[in-house]
Amino acid sequence: MEHRLNDIINIFNQCFAQDYNTRLVKGGEEPIYIPANEKVPYHAIYFARGFYSSALHEIAHWLVAGAARRQLEDFGYWYEPDGRNQQQQREFEKVEVKPQAIEWILSVAAGFRYFASLDNLNGNPGDSQPFKQAVYAQVKHYAEKGLPKRAEILRKALAQFYATEDRIDLSKFRVEEI
Repeated sequence: MEHRLNDIINIFNQCFAQDYNTRLVKGGEEPIYIPANEKVPYHAIYFARGFYSSALHEIAHWLVAGAARRQLEDFGYWYEPDGRNQQQQREFEKVEVKPQAIEWILSVAAGFRYFASLDNLNGNPGDSQPFKQAVYAQVKHYAEKGLPKRAEILRKALAQFYATEDRIDLSKFRVEEI
């Protein structure tokens, strides 16, 4: 299955440009979220280097962010750069569980391969299994209780576009494959 950047951009923008004044934009080296301002009249999610996986990941952060956080650059989150020690890595992972669970669900809806991102290539991330298990547990929670409204809108749009299953089928989620 081909995953073109224009497709994910168009799907996202059709779902959210009008009601949320938010657009997905192919960015440069680093992803960033910039709320509307005097230069750009819409909120922009810039994903990195033209990677489909980066688009899904940055979208997931937007889908998790509440209304107040969506008014802040990069949702007001701290970011400890690559090279984190194990304690810093555990803190990073705590805030990544929900976005990565949503990213995984969106990836399955798009027929795209998901890999858990520890985002710490120059540091010592330690054992990744607890993080992967936490992401899987969050996927199960969403499967049982439902996704947040915006996440469900996009999941359905992706499933329709890519002709995948229109429900969260837990048999498609295997923690040992991420």
